[in-house]
Amino acid sequence: MTIHRRTFAALAAGAALVLTLPTSAAFSADVTLNIGYQPIVEPSRVSQADGTYEKATGAKINWQKFDGGADVIAAIASGSLDIGYVGSSPLAAAASRELPIETIALVGLISEAEALAVRGIDKPEQLTGKKIATPFVSTAHYSLLTALKHWNVDPKSVEILNLRPPEIAAAWARGDIDGAYVWDPVLAEIKKTGTVLATSAEVSNWGGPTFDAWIVSKTFAEAHPDVVAAFVKVTGDATAAYRANPEAWDAKSPEAEKIAQLTGAKQDEVPALLKGYTFPTLEEQAGTDLLGGGTVKAVAATAALKEQGKIPAVLADYSPYVSPRWVKDAAKLSF
Repeated sequence: MTIHRRTFAALAAGAALVLTLPTSAAFSADVTLNIGYQPIVEPSRVSQADGTYEKATGAKINWQKFDGGADVIAAIASGSLDIGYVGSSPLAAAASRELPIETIALVGLISEAEALAVRGIDKPEQLTGKKIATPFVSTAHYSLLTALKHWNVDPKSVEILNLRPPEIAAAWARGDIDGAYVWDPVLAEIKKTGTVLATSAEVSNWGGPTFDAWIVSKTFAEAHPDVVAAFVKVTGDATAAYRANPEAWDAKSPEAEKIAQLTGAKQDEVPALLKGYTFPTLEEQAGTDLLGGGTVKAVAATAALKEQGKIPAVLADYSPYVSPRWVKDAAKLSF
């Protein structure tokens, strides 16, 4: 995946100013930052719990929890969010609608953290006529459709239900569905009584890579580039801390406890859930495989699968919605 974007002179000037300071607080006094997050098990939940984002940005932050990326996109479109956590499918849908948003950082490349878990089904052909739930216009929805295409199973032959993760957990417990393509921590729960038919790691190998990312309203980014750069820096630092010593984030660690509190995951399962992603560093994200080029291609490929709905037309160029600029600026900051 790679990502690219036009650079505005005003943003560049703002970045140049902020990089001369040890923190961005001098620029962001009295700034209110509205952030939409999802209860995903990933390193920056620790920074969120510790208040590190507030300290680094100097902004008053209103954290709002969402169960899916489509809802995050709707909130950003309405102006109620400035920064939001989304998967690659909601991002592709938003870009295809030409909403004024931009990808500022990747959180994780999805591997085992999303999967199709089923019961009473042993092979793909048996999906016909079954009830399979997934949140529509999500990375899981995209992966489900990609898997069905790979298996030559007509999506219309499967009863695909649009349910959010909490609804999937409840429907599974009641026995209302035969399977679900969803993410952790709900996935971890349904796997206990189901079997995995495909993971997003496999779907990626079949030509459908997915990822989670932070996006920003371009209006907010243009007005507060220092805040955005500091936000990305904190996110990158969290990834670096985990990558430096993942074994230290064991089930008894304070990191696992904080992640569990914010996500609803069981603390003893956090270490395994973290391994369901590949978390790229800021430096890696800036490269041509990711925000420097590959992510744009991945977003375009995601948009091309129109069966997931909500995508009016595929754009000729998705680079205006992805930029390596923010991870590069963030890498220069020191707190």
